[in-house]
Amino acid sequence: MRIVYMGTPDFAVPALAALAKAGHEIVAVYSQPPRPAGRGKALRPSPVHAKAEEMGIEVRTPVSLKDAEVQAAFAALNADVAVVAAYGLILPRPILDAPRLGCMNIHASLLPRWRGAAPIQRAILAGDNVIGVTIMDMEAGLDTGPMRAKHVTPVEDKTAGALTQELAEAGAELMVEVLDDIDLHPPVPQPEDGVTYASKIEKAESRIDFSRDAHQVERQVRAFNPFPGAFFEYRGERFRILTAHVEDHEGSRENRAGELLDNSLLIGCGHGAIRPTLIQRAGKGAMSAGELLRGYDMPAGSRIDA
Repeated sequence: MRIVYMGTPDFAVPALAALAKAGHEIVAVYSQPPRPAGRGKALRPSPVHAKAEEMGIEVRTPVSLKDAEVQAAFAALNADVAVVAAYGLILPRPILDAPRLGCMNIHASLLPRWRGAAPIQRAILAGDNVIGVTIMDMEAGLDTGPMRAKHVTPVEDKTAGALTQELAEAGAELMVEVLDDIDLHPPVPQPEDGVTYASKIEKAESRIDFSRDAHQVERQVRAFNPFPGAFFEYRGERFRILTAHVEDHEGSRENRAGELLDNSLLIGCGHGAIRPTLIQRAGKGAMSAGELLRGYDMPAGSRIDA
């Protein structure tokens, strides 16, 4: 098939490579414009942009798809289908209607649960046992289109980063399967029951509230690894918790939330306690809790955020 591929972050890279490997013709790649990055704030192309250039595919980076000339240039590609994966721009009706088979999206949730911008993080925060990826036809509504295929995987103790990579690879394989025999994957309307929305993650959400249950805190750690990172402050310095596990601790109730309960970084929560296992000081690399405590004093009885 003649495919226009539309994606931006690392999540969207495996599908681009898989579709090309499967023999489909990628006639153009659309991605978000390069952004300033690094200390020098030099413009850096998105992961999909960089991969497409490596593959020798034309890359287009419009700021918006609402311009008539941009829409005409898209239509002139005469694509059979547009494959979309975390592109980041709204697709207006002329874009949705231009390809012969329309636009299909690789969405990292088991629709209709977690429509929207941050399905993986929201699934972890909510304590979902399973997550997945859905191939769907795109409509004007937010992730409302009919579904063609799904892949399910357990959440277990995985971080958002690990699940993102796992679902990116699964979505790539599933997208190839759908396009290789589209008649075997007819569109099925989403059920009306079970709709939830995965709103964008705000940086303020990443500050840990230790008055919450320890299991909720641990899910927050996994949901915000690698970005934006769940953190607390101690003696005016910020610490990101990258991995942690829950421990039962007698007396760790709300009145001890945010208290260091031993000399090995056990932190009291509203119920239970959390023990960071991988932590990062501001401006430093990640280290184990033991490595941190060999060079930084955090004694029992101290208070977090004090």
